[in-house]
Amino acid sequence: MNTTVMAKKSDIDRKWFLVDAKEKVLGRLSTRIARILQGKNKTLYTPHVDCGDYVVVINTSGLKFTGRKMDQKIYTRYSGYPAGLKKTSLKDMMDKNCEEVLRLAVKRMLPKNKLGSQMLKRLKIYAGSEHKHSAQKLEGIEL
Repeated sequence: MNTTVMAKKSDIDRKWFLVDAKEKVLGRLSTRIARILQGKNKTLYTPHVDCGDYVVVINTSGLKFTGRKMDQKIYTRYSGYPAGLKKTSLKDMMDKNCEEVLRLAVKRMLPKNKLGSQMLKRLKIYAGSEHKHSAQKLEGIEL
């Protein structure tokens, strides 16, 4: 008789992956990172258990965008007050904080609950090629 295997917290073996974002398209890169954070690349995937891995992303300043997104894509945030809507273009976001562009793209692909918040904490993003996670024995993957 076959039974479905459900992962437990004790069964999870987390790995550390290193991703180089230089000359990668933002959307395609963020979908693959979101799958690793959720644990969907593992055979032991269980939707109600956080079984994903850690992801370290370097060189986010070299991200590539297709079409005319640099001029047309707008990020909005609302303070809750009247006339509190703030708009920022992708070009300005990349100039000020290029890590935030990738973090927001991945965050919006994760579940909108407590598990999604836990998954996002395992994403480490750096604008340059330097990072402080060399002690974790990172596995470089090509996405």
